[in-house]
Amino acid sequence: MIDVLYFAWVRERIGLPRERIETSAATVGALVDELRAREDRYAAAFADLSALRVALDQELSSFDAPLAGVREVAFFPPMTGG
Repeated sequence: MIDVLYFAWVRERIGLPRERIETSAATVGALVDELRAREDRYAAAFADLSALRVALDQELSSFDAPLAGVREVAFFPPMTGG
């Protein structure tokens, strides 16, 4: 089981702030593929990965990162500073 968190417009498109899912995905990219296949709202949220960032256990990561031992995955748009 893994906790998946969604922030900003990702949360709005999916309609959930977080969920706990069971996955066999080995990488973040494989998890995204599983999520896209669930429903159209997930497919829409993950349509353009260049518009997303991912954090594993609260550390910025990449979509090819392994999920072994990860407890939390967060998806969010790039942040800008001001």
